[in-house]
Amino acid sequence: MAKITYIQFDGTETVIDVKPGLSVMEGAVKNNVRGIDADCGGACACATCHVFVDPAWLDKVGQKSAMEESMLDFAENVEENSRLSCQIPVTEALDGLIVRLPESQH
Repeated sequence: MAKITYIQFDGTETVIDVKPGLSVMEGAVKNNVRGIDADCGGACACATCHVFVDPAWLDKVGQKSAMEESMLDFAENVEENSRLSCQIPVTEALDGLIVRLPESQH
C-alpha cells in the first residue's frame, strides 16, 4: 500500500492507504475524498480530478502525456505541478505522496 495525503483547499487533510495498481484518483473516489469528482471515470476526458502534486514528488509521479496536457486546459488555476490524478498510477514508490486540491473543486 502507498499512503497518500489529499489536502483540501481549506487545509483539511485526508490520508489514505491506496493499493498499487490503482490511480491516485481511484484511491480518492473509493474513499469519498471531497473534490475529486472524476466525472469521466478516469479516462482522461475531463479535468474534475485536477490536483497539485507536492513539488518534492514531481519527479516520482512521472511526466504528463500530451492528452493530459490538453485536458488540463479545461482546469482552473493550472500550475507547473498540476496533474490529473487519474493519470498518476499508484506504486509503492509513491508511499507518502502529497497532493493538494484546487479551490475550484471543493
